[in-house]
Order: sequence, then C-alpha cells, then structure tokens
Amino acid sequence: MSIVVTTPTGHVGSRVVRLLLQAGVRPRVLVRDPARLSPDVRERVEARQGDLTDAAFVREAIAGARTVFWVDPTPHASANPIETSQRTAAGLVDAARAGDIARVVLLSSVGAEKRHGVGHIDGLAGIERRLDATGADVLHLRCAYFFTNLLLSVEELATGVLTTSVGPGVAMPWVDPRDIGDVVAARLVNEDWHGRIVQAVHGPEDLTFPRVAEILTGALGRAVRPRTVGEEDVRAELRAAGLPDSAVEGIVGMTAGQRDLVVEQRRDVLTTTPTHLAGWAYTHLRPALER
Repeated sequence: MSIVVTTPTGHVGSRVVRLLLQAGVRPRVLVRDPARLSPDVRERVEARQGDLTDAAFVREAIAGARTVFWVDPTPHASANPIETSQRTAAGLVDAARAGDIARVVLLSSVGAEKRHGVGHIDGLAGIERRLDATGADVLHLRCAYFFTNLLLSVEELATGVLTTSVGPGVAMPWVDPRDIGDVVAARLVNEDWHGRIVQAVHGPEDLTFPRVAEILTGALGRAVRPRTVGEEDVRAELRAAGLPDSAVEGIVGMTAGQRDLVVEQRRDVLTTTPTHLAGWAYTHLRPALER
C-alpha cells in the first residue's frame, strides 16, 4: 500500500500522517520544509521536499503511488486564486490521467456542488471536474467550516467580538479538522471503494454565528458577542490589507455563494463527525487566548 499525503504539517494532513503511521503504513509526504515535521514523524515517513505549486515536482513525487491525498495549498489571498488552485493541481490530474496513480482523495468543500459562484471554492469544483475526467477512482470530501478558522480571530475574540458576514439566521455545518483527518485516513487504507464518490464531512451540528458566540462564551470563560458586517465592509477591509480584487472576490464569494446552498448530502451517519465546538474551543482556543 503506497500512499502520498500533501500538506503533512497542516491541521488535517498532520492528523492523517499520524493515523497512517499507527496503522502500520509508511506514507510518502510532500513537504516544502521537512524540518517542520516532528523528529519522530520525520524518521518514519518518506519525505519528498518540494513545492506543490511546481507541477513537475508533484508529477515526479507521486509517480508509482497507489493513492494520493490532495489538499490544495493555494492561499485565499493569492492573486487569481481559482485559476491558481486548478493550475496547481495539474501535476496530480496528469498523473491520474496517465495511470501513474490509481486513486485520489480530494479535500474539497461544502459549496463545491454548486460548481460556480462560490468564490475560491470554485477552484475546488474545477479540480473535482478534472479528476472525474481522468478515469481514476476519486473521492471528494466536501468539508464544512473549520473550527480552526477561529484561531485567525484570536485578537478580536480577546476583545469579546466575533465578526462575520454570515447572516445571524444562517446555520452552517462546522467541523474539527482532526475529525476530517480521521475520515481521510480511514478512506486511504480502505481498498474497497471504486469510481467517483462524494462524501460530506458536516461535523456534529449546524450552527449560526450567534450560537457560536454563545458556545464560545461558555468555553472561553468570557463574553463573546457576534458582529455582522456587510460584504462591502469585508471588501474594504481586504483591499485595505493590500489584497488584489481577484482575491477579495474569491474570499467574499465563499460566504455569499453559499447563502442559497442546498447541500448535496444530508447529515447522516456517514457525514456527521463527533467533536463539538465547545470541547474544541476549551482545549485549543482558550489556551491561545490566554497566551
């Protein structure tokens, strides 16, 4: 069993690598800086050093593997993020089309089912379409909003505010990336699935931002109130930070494009994962605030 893991130091990838090692699999990991791997992990994996945006490196590094776990490394702040995401995946798509790899597990997103009009998520939709056309076995994991996105708001949360452009009545699925890693690892070691599969990863429950603020208030031991801003406010802030318009629209579109979304898969035993936001926030977000 030969498995390649991309972004092995990320929230999801690091969990996947550890679970594969515990399952007795020595994965091949594609990493820009092997020093970012912990020493105990580094000595147990096959590390290939390179840049995932280099299609030639990706094609060479994954050749001969049976299964690849692909995480798009394109930052939301990149210029032309949709095009960049699809271009970055070119080496993977070419390898799948040529038969150099047999299976791909793609970390996709809720919203990719719309195919268009969901900001940077459109890039993932494009990768899904291209992989579907290769003839390889492909699993698209349509993942919910990451708990870890809250770590980007630590400074603001310290003031008791949680800002969002999502309307207060909009409930959306939230998920712990570690739970996504559990699903990924289980699928990577399972040799029985074939064809094109879509599996949502919805987390344990759908949450509005006012409900998130209530949960954080309890978990963090400090009052947190939601603050809703308009899309133009978000655009102005992102432009003031120096982001190009293509990146701004890619970020704004991810929220705006999901307002009328009807998810392709409902919540059930396959799409629901166990970790609740309160426990995660107490374990991870509270220490970050205390620091």
